[in-house]
Amino acid sequence: MSLRIRRGDEVIVISGKDKGKSGKVLRVDRVKDRVYVEGLNIIKRHQRARQGSMEPGGVIEKEGPIHVSNVALPDPRDKKPTRITSIVEHGDRMRASARTGAKI
Repeated sequence: MSLRIRRGDEVIVISGKDKGKSGKVLRVDRVKDRVYVEGLNIIKRHQRARQGSMEPGGVIEKEGPIHVSNVALPDPRDKKPTRITSIVEHGDRMRASARTGAKI
């Protein structure tokens, strides 16, 4: 299955604890169908300081994964969440909004 969301896309979270918030996709995990969105689903990890490296220990905050079904791309015209369809123009496949048909 191909994911319709790519790294660098601006997405809106449509369910979960960060519902309604938006951010940029940092990375996509295609095996687990997850996306990592900048500044959303922040998790805390306790990290031990390593002797050889200069990394400090303590509580580290970083972005956690969000399932791809819980995010949507905004429609280019009205910025509301929309599903994505594929259209073919001049032999090129492009992404388009399912709500208005606008190209993304």
